[in-house]
Amino acid sequence: QVQLVESGGGLVQAGGSLRLSCAASGRTFGAYDMGWFRQAPGKEREFVAVSWSGGTTYYADSVKGRCTISRDNAKNTVYLQMNSLKPEDTAIYYCAARPGSAALLLRLRVSPKDYDYWGQGTQVTVSS
Repeated sequence: QVQLVESGGGLVQAGGSLRLSCAASGRTFGAYDMGWFRQAPGKEREFVAVSWSGGTTYYADSVKGRCTISRDNAKNTVYLQMNSLKPEDTAIYYCAARPGSAALLLRLRVSPKDYDYWGQGTQVTVSS
């Protein structure tokens, strides 16, 4: 129903920057919450950032101050700008989507299980 394709991953040096992109299909892109998650080897998938349908954003403590999520509804694209990258940021980064909600308690749910659509992921590797 909704197709998501990530791009922009790669190998970067610690302290460097990377910009991830997620292109989405659908004519109601602006009505969806768009999130970024990541999964490192041997670890569970974890929340990174979300851009709610209303335009506000929220970040995990682990990336707060280093990452910026943004969206261009006209282009059906969401971005994740990552700066001051650390080796512990190494993971596969996934783009995810869910229908937006006006209820705050629903918006604040950032478990992977709360998202309906997922991309295939893009690898980010940060060397020490």
